[in-house]
Amino acid sequence: MSQKATARKSNIAALPPPPPTVDRESLLGALPHPILVVGEEGTIVFANAAAEAFFSMSAPMLLRSRLSDIVAFGCPLMALVEQVQATGATINEYGIEIATPRFSGSKLVDIYGGPLPEEPRNMFLMLQQRSMAQMIERQLTHRAAARSVSGMAGVLAHEIKNPLSGIRGAAQLLEPGLSDEDRALTQLICSETDRICTLVDRMEVFGDERPLAKDAVNIHDVLNHVRRIAEHGFGSGIRYVEDYDPSLPSVLGNRDKLVQVFLNLLKNAAEAIGRNPENGRIVLQTAFRPGVRLSLPGTDTRVSLPLMIQIEDNGCGIPEHLRPHLFDPFVTTKASGSGLGLALVAKIIADHGGIIECDSEPKRTIFRVLLPMQRSRTGTLQTSREG
Repeated sequence: MSQKATARKSNIAALPPPPPTVDRESLLGALPHPILVVGEEGTIVFANAAAEAFFSMSAPMLLRSRLSDIVAFGCPLMALVEQVQATGATINEYGIEIATPRFSGSKLVDIYGGPLPEEPRNMFLMLQQRSMAQMIERQLTHRAAARSVSGMAGVLAHEIKNPLSGIRGAAQLLEPGLSDEDRALTQLICSETDRICTLVDRMEVFGDERPLAKDAVNIHDVLNHVRRIAEHGFGSGIRYVEDYDPSLPSVLGNRDKLVQVFLNLLKNAAEAIGRNPENGRIVLQTAFRPGVRLSLPGTDTRVSLPLMIQIEDNGCGIPEHLRPHLFDPFVTTKASGSGLGLALVAKIIADHGGIIECDSEPKRTIFRVLLPMQRSRTGTLQTSREG
């Protein structure tokens, strides 16, 4: 063998071995998040180990099931799967509640999914679980914020309004004997004391701890009422989309307070859309989510919150640094806002035994309200639905 051939043979021998091939199932199985591959008619064709733990079912059991068999009736996951199979588009949905017969209550997840490129009839789903403690934490935060404002309102009402009245009266007494230049200062004092008194009057609403007068309320009547107000006022020119569940049960609540809540949310949505209402869209959605239950802190009681009402807009979104504090008092994105509107909304929803949360990204902001349904006189949940 020649010297050149020997050199070529030694160079080939020195090359590193090719990397081992990794099949798709091994890769998906190693991911820490639940992964499902769903075929036609909702059949499950693949489930990784994390999915087994999430659904409390072994992989062989999952592969013998359809998706509709392992999630509760009406679970929004089914609608998302149908959407992907119908459009072929990918999805990213946040804060979806999933309930199954295998675990009590529900689990809060973010969902990512889409069709498989090489198998377009199959789609993959990845569930990224968020702790239900986030719901409880938000509820506690909103109620704590409302209580703090209530205490502050009481202090302001008793300790500030009376001195302000004295300051204003003294300025009015001084005004006739002053020059025009000095009279402008006394008028400034009066206008500023009036502004502070108005703010205190708004905050006194938080100090009202009397029980709400509640009755059976058709939430769709409330939403239609506030939509009509918006269409002929602050939200004219915006396109409104209604996605209602017509069989939704009654809400046990105070109609006027609920109108105040959703009118505030609708006004915020219209203001987020801004100066181009012809491109604006507000979606009003209701749904029945039977799997949503909330543990009350300090007790063994679990409250069912099956009634979901959403207000979605395609406005500019909420800055990320404000989202954790959105329902705190004096937090606002408006140049002239007081920051009390959403704090009051959170208080009213808490007084109804519900929770409110917000998901926001550019061009898509959702305020989601979860409320209990009306109970019958025997204390059981209603089984009949309103038309």
